[in-house]
Amino acid sequence: MTLSVAVQMDPVEAIDIDADTTFVLALEAQERGHVVYFYLPGDLVFREGKVQAYARPMHLRRKHGDHVTLGNVALMDLSEMDVILMRQDPPFDMSYITATHLLEKIHPKTLVVNNPAEVRNAPEKIFVTQFQGVMPPTMITSSTQAIKEFRAEHKDIIIKPLYGNGGAGVFHLQPGDENMSALLEMFAQMYREPVIVQKYLPEVREGDKRIILIDGKPVGAINRIPAAGEARSNMHAGGKPVASALTAREREICAIIGPELAKRGMILVGIDVIGDWLTEINVTSPTGLQEINRYDGVKLEALVWDAIEKKVG
Repeated sequence: MTLSVAVQMDPVEAIDIDADTTFVLALEAQERGHVVYFYLPGDLVFREGKVQAYARPMHLRRKHGDHVTLGNVALMDLSEMDVILMRQDPPFDMSYITATHLLEKIHPKTLVVNNPAEVRNAPEKIFVTQFQGVMPPTMITSSTQAIKEFRAEHKDIIIKPLYGNGGAGVFHLQPGDENMSALLEMFAQMYREPVIVQKYLPEVREGDKRIILIDGKPVGAINRIPAAGEARSNMHAGGKPVASALTAREREICAIIGPELAKRGMILVGIDVIGDWLTEINVTSPTGLQEINRYDGVKLEALVWDAIEKKVG
């Protein structure tokens, strides 16, 4: 099976080939003999009923400083592609949402990974609230009074942007911290959306685990240990990846959410677990494949493409 694959992503020239998940997904497609194209979200065009993009043929190699060759740009009808990987990084803003609306017009004739309508309907910090018994105490609100009452109940809390990513804007407010009012004023100036407030989980010092699910089934995990003096464990924020196996509780969480992920056409998903609690379900552009590959001696991108090819076939 030879497929035409378009990858909608951020600038490919700037990626870290030792960490980037999109790199290994596209490289695996290339190694399977698929024809791979690259375009930026800003290259999308909707005109006279057609979803198009100014795309370029892409050839990848694992060579630092020379990892990509791009061919000549051409306006391509994306409905003629077999697969589109929607892999640009969040934020999950109106630009991102607009891209899901456009790609929805050609899915599933062209298989978009992940299903763009379901991605749009599953903001990562809100989607997790659909599942009972898996989240720590959580509140979504713009109300200062509600946040004060939540803090009075739980004492130690985390406040973060509802549509943030990569650990940006995550604040840990300990009992006695006098900065909450100023922090909420800053959030109100920066964001129109509510914030998400959660009970602080001290288990984060032992790690924030990223678990990868493919077509609803867990296939691997990596634990991320926060740096000293840091409440965030994201690798963008200095978190250290360490090898990790799934616990019984983590398998239970995956069993609760997995069928719904598969039902919604979410082929590649990354979830975040702290202690016994699920904190996020990442469906937009989940990462972590290369780290798990290195620690577990696996090739998760091959499993992703097995699932894609099965659906296309």
